[in-house]
Amino acid sequence: MLKLRLKRCGRKQRAIYRIVAIDVRSRREGRDIRKVGFYDPIKNQTFLNLPAVLYFIEKGAQPTGTVYDILKKAEIFKEKTLS
Repeated sequence: MLKLRLKRCGRKQRAIYRIVAIDVRSRREGRDIRKVGFYDPIKNQTFLNLPAVLYFIEKGAQPTGTVYDILKKAEIFKEKTLS
């Protein structure tokens, strides 16, 4: 099963997270299938590759709680229901 979850990057005290599609059994820094965006909590910036995110959600990938909140804030689920 696939999940859309955060993968920690950056240096100490300056974390940046990549949003990745990854197998459930992999660890946090494990090998990802595809990078679909990033999230910077310090600057409060988010970048999403919308076609990739929608592709993985349609294929059954489940977002984690935090990624779900990020996608909800970006109004991904509105676009999905309208399309």
